[in-house]
Amino acid sequence: MVPSSWEKYAYASKKNLLDWFQDMRDRNAQLVTWSEGELMTPPVVWISALFNPMSYLTAIMQVTARAASLPLDDMCLVTEVLNTKEKNDFPEFAEDGAYINGFFLEGAGWELGRGGEQGYLTEM
Repeated sequence: MVPSSWEKYAYASKKNLLDWFQDMRDRNAQLVTWSEGELMTPPVVWISALFNPMSYLTAIMQVTARAASLPLDDMCLVTEVLNTKEKNDFPEFAEDGAYINGFFLEGAGWELGRGGEQGYLTEM
């Protein structure tokens, strides 16, 4: 169990203490990497580790709208699942939008595609 004295400063989780602590360390590592140097966004962001992920997604839309001189009201989020789980496969920033990892499914599974094929939903 996560100690009650820690819970008031932490995020809610159903993980056991060992998994919770590793998750906290991974979240901290992302923030440390992000804040080193010029405070530049990393090429791949672990969205599940953010306190308010919707703010980050909104910022992606704002940056994209400004770059393309489009009204923000016309922007929408589109997700394309790529056939890799390795963040190191994306050392450069995306041309449009952003690379994000950390999405998860409830009630379904995901089968990766092969080569250039798109993956697909599967039964749990």
